[in-house]
Amino acid sequence: MRRLFDLAYGRSGDKGNIANVSVIARTPEDYAEIKAKLTAERVKAFYGDLVPGNVIRYELDNIEALNFVLHGALDGGATRSLRIDPLGKSLAGILLSMEWDT
Repeated sequence: MRRLFDLAYGRSGDKGNIANVSVIARTPEDYAEIKAKLTAERVKAFYGDLVPGNVIRYELDNIEALNFVLHGALDGGATRSLRIDPLGKSLAGILLSMEWDT
């Protein structure tokens, strides 16, 4: 079984109650596959209740990456959240664990 990790690297960050997750392809072929299959809807469904707001996808073809903006993902943000990770630094790692179709 493959995981998204097998095709990409990830980075995540925060601003208030909004997190962003970047998925950076390992190869041009991986980027084509990720771009075709990793939709905003699929990302939102994967995170489930962790991301109650909208998920917006941005394509960065020049660096073969996708950036997802996750609204409401930080339970109020760093100064308000009781989550273990109020800054969303682990959100990229969580997404990279997604089972990937072969």
